[in-house]
Amino acid sequence: MRIPRFKFLQSAAPIVPIIGLFLVWEGLARCGFLTPFLLPRATIVLQRIAEDAKSGMLVEAVLLTTWRALAGFCIAAVLGVTVGIGMAGSRAVRWFFEPIISVGFPTPKIAFLPIFMLWLGLGDVSKISLAALSCFFIISSNAFAAATGVDRQLLWAARSLGVGRWAILREIILPAATPQVLTGLQIALPIALIVALSSEMIMGGGGIGGMLLDSSRYADSVGLFAGIVEIAILGAILIRGLSLARRRLLQWHAETLPVTS
Repeated sequence: MRIPRFKFLQSAAPIVPIIGLFLVWEGLARCGFLTPFLLPRATIVLQRIAEDAKSGMLVEAVLLTTWRALAGFCIAAVLGVTVGIGMAGSRAVRWFFEPIISVGFPTPKIAFLPIFMLWLGLGDVSKISLAALSCFFIISSNAFAAATGVDRQLLWAARSLGVGRWAILREIILPAATPQVLTGLQIALPIALIVALSSEMIMGGGGIGGMLLDSSRYADSVGLFAGIVEIAILGAILIRGLSLARRRLLQWHAETLPVTS
């Protein structure tokens, strides 16, 4: 019974700091250092989240925001990985895209929001497009670095044995580059969520960002704090899901092997 109990404690350990944070929050709110409007109690905020979930508003908002973030993320993943690996394998592709990525990577993508609103309107298309644009440069840069970092001796050995270009890409470059490509995806996913929420807060159109916008308009501080907690939970679930997918995809890789003393 000791081993299952140890595994349970190990799996529950990450929750302890979160519980501690909520206890500190509740204690500060009850001490009266700030007014209930500036810092509502954590229990009241959790009660609001439960009421929103029971009414169905929370589920609808979460699904809408998740759809916008994941749609933009998936578009950027397909284009970014293709462009990044293409840059590593073709001088022409690298010549065309490298200046674009060099200029676009450090540019704040939220600055394009007014242009996207003008071109694409206030619906899902503009929000998804902005999320895809924000993630594209991160994913393509990581894919390019991963593909160019493959051991050259493996490539030389494969070419000396007469292995074709597509076989080298499929059997050597893609498996070797997968860990860093997945790292780029893990960095880009929270960015997609942040951009989707930001665009919802500016343009409206529902989602968790739309709920935050409505709460700010009506000076509903409990709703604002509830939205922040909901965003944190959604982000943690998405990041955790991608981490689990990484472990499954990299079962053959050294990073997933158990640490032995």
